[in-house]
Amino acid sequence: MKIIDLIPPGGIVDDLRSETKEGVLRELSEAICRAVPGMSPEHLLSVLMERESLGSTGIGVGIAIPHGKMPGIDQLVAVFGRSRGGVQFASLDGRPARFFFLVVAPENNSAGIHLKVLARISRLAKDERFRNRLMEAEGAEEIRQAFAEEDESV
Repeated sequence: MKIIDLIPPGGIVDDLRSETKEGVLRELSEAICRAVPGMSPEHLLSVLMERESLGSTGIGVGIAIPHGKMPGIDQLVAVFGRSRGGVQFASLDGRPARFFFLVVAPENNSAGIHLKVLARISRLAKDERFRNRLMEAEGAEEIRQAFAEEDESV
């Protein structure tokens, strides 16, 4: 499974401006909704905030993987966001999150692929060399290229 195949054109936000969890989730929701016509950013934000209330999706080492299921979509879609300054996200290690992989799955029949994607992102995120490459990338196109090359090396 290639992560880059899940990220639509325009699905990389290389300079998140928000300084709060809700603000980051709002920015990412808006980005994903631009790529998926008919999806409401407000509804998606509500789904994501409800999921966060169960426990933070900040997995540590500067990574958060907010995720949720939405009706009305037929395939899993993801966006990626980078915050150079970091955002407090109640991560497991207490450190700010800098990289955000927002994953939205169809409401029905998606558990298997959803879990595989979360596991793949988690493995990628634990690679310090890859995280450094994402931080040093000069823009969305270099970030996309980093994902594409990492996908090919698997």
